[in-house]
Order: sequence, then C-alpha cells, then structure tokens
Amino acid sequence: FNLLPPTIEPTATGHILEQIQLTEKLLNDGFAYESNGSVYFDVLEYNKRGLNYGELSNRNIEELFANTRDLDGQGEKRNPQDFALWKKASPAHIMRWASPWGDGFPGWHLECTVMSTKYLGNQFDIHGGGMDLKFPHHECEIAQGKAGHGESPVRYWMHANMLTMNGQRMSKSTGNYILPMQLINGDNTFFEKAFAPAVIRFCFMQAHYRSVLDISNEAMLAAEKGFNRLMEALKVLNEINTEIEHPTALPISEWREKCYNALLDDFNSPILIAHLFEAVKWIFQVKNGEEKISIDELHELKTLMNAFVFDVLGLRNEEQAAGNNDKLDGVVQLLINMRMEARANKDWALSDKIRDELSAIGIQL
Repeated sequence: FNLLPPTIEPTATGHILEQIQLTEKLLNDGFAYESNGSVYFDVLEYNKRGLNYGELSNRNIEELFANTRDLDGQGEKRNPQDFALWKKASPAHIMRWASPWGDGFPGWHLECTVMSTKYLGNQFDIHGGGMDLKFPHHECEIAQGKAGHGESPVRYWMHANMLTMNGQRMSKSTGNYILPMQLINGDNTFFEKAFAPAVIRFCFMQAHYRSVLDISNEAMLAAEKGFNRLMEALKVLNEINTEIEHPTALPISEWREKCYNALLDDFNSPILIAHLFEAVKWIFQVKNGEEKISIDELHELKTLMNAFVFDVLGLRNEEQAAGNNDKLDGVVQLLINMRMEARANKDWALSDKIRDELSAIGIQL
C-alpha cells in the first residue's frame, strides 16, 4: 500500500519505569490518588483547576459518564469519572511489575501518553486513531499530558471512521470480513478479481477519513477504472510538448489554489481527487488539440500533478512498480529456497524464523 515504515515501534512493557515516574508526578502534583494499591487520575480535581476534561468530545462530565457501568474497582474511586493510572494486580494476573504501590500494571491511557511524549516531545502535531478512541482514551491522554507536562499534548487530532463491506459492519462472527492481502491476491468470495495495492489505496482516498467507507465489488471496480484513467493522464502529460510562451485560457492558478484548499480542509482527499480529474480532462483536451497550454503552464501542471498524486496521496504507478515487484519476487524465492535447505539440514530454528518472517508480510508457506 506504499506505507512509510515507522521510525520506532515502542512497547508498553518496555516503558514501565517511565509510566511509574509519570504516575508519581501526578500524585505529587495532586492530580491523582492511591486507593488499595491502585492509582487513579482525579478528574474533578483536574476540572477544578480549569483544565476542562471533556474538551475533545465537546461534552460535559455528567453527560459523558451518565451511563457508567459498575466495573471491577469502581468502589475504589472517589468519583466514577476517575480513570486508572496504575492497577493493583490480582494474584492470577500474569502481567505485573513492582511499584511504590505494590505489584501492578499500568492503565492503557497512561502507556500512550508516556511513549508518545518520550519520542515526540510534550507537544506534537498529529495524533491519529479510530473514532471509537476519542472518548475515553484520547480524552484521558489530553488530561494526563496537561496535568503532567503543563500543555495539551496534541495540536491536531485525526480520527478515522469505520470501514464497512457491502453496506454491513465487518465481523468475523457473521463472516463479513476480509484481510488486506486477500484483496490483493483475490483469495476471497466477495470480489470478482484481485486489485493492485495502489487501486485499493485510491479507493480509500475517495472517502474522507472521518467518514464511513464502504467497500464492495462495484466500488473497487470503479476505483480501478478511475485510477487507470489518472495514470494514463499522467503518462500523456509527460508526452505533451508545447512551444507556446504566453498564458492560455487554462485556469491553472485557480485550480492550484482549489487543490491546496482541499488539503487545508482537514485533508479532504475526495475533493482533492475531484480537482485532479479536472486536470485530467484538460490533459486529454490538450492532447486532442481542443485546448492549448504554455511552456510555463505545462511545467507547473506536471509538477503539481506529480506532487498531489504521488507525494500527497501516496499513489504509485503499478506498471512502473512491476519491475521492483519482480526483484521482490526473486528475494522471496531465495528465502523460500533457504528455508528448504534449512529443513533439509534439520535447522528447525532457521526454518521457523524464515517462515515467520514471510508470514509477517502476508506470505504463507
């Protein structure tokens, strides 16, 4: 899918000390309290200091917790709104670490605050996540960051909505679900053919990330048709030559502004794509002699189209990528041969490692 690899993939278990340290700071500053070996964040105290728990979801505390369930440990809290920073481990609990409050484990809100601020700083630009994490998880992250570091940890929250298939929620229990690799290799009963990763990415970009996206056979076929049209236009654009030096009637400057405004509108990818297809129309009109384009306009259009399509949307020409795929296939085959040789030599550890590594990238042996 042409995804950038993460710079670092931290684990919560690798940052227990930092989580204990932040919990101690919140205790010392009066934002938390210990109760029966557990430590809870004091939401009412936080709000008394004017820090506004609930700011992300734009609701007040009473509305947010009107239907609070009577969960295990609720009796230890001063108020039902309070959330766990550190939980006392029961005798049967496997994951446990020593702490100033006894053996226990960190709350799931705490680990995200600790790891994100450690590697990105006390305040960073963008935090992603599903819509279902806005409350309480991200609300609690904000509270921990403001109480612990004196500033809101995130400048922009980008909450992605849900993916449905054939108009229904994906669910293993109903059988209405599909894995990404099954879309690529066609090994499923929902779609009539396999689809290239770039086509799948293009399909997803046609819906705003905050909107529900429904995929279906018809939607994927339409996305493939649109993607191929876009790639063909880029190919034609690179073949166009002109000797016109004066500006023409093509409104490229206005078009450029519309594209940038779509990006500034909460990364409105479907609007951006609609504008890109305005340019696709111009490209074919120029090719067919129905429109003219100047040297400067052609240069700007090439630069912008390549920037928006490849750099911003992260699409790629699958035909150009085919050569790289051939090389990748060769590497995979080499690994398979190495595994066969390892098995022949009864080197089961190496054989299992190669199998597991290939499985991790979707190749089953």
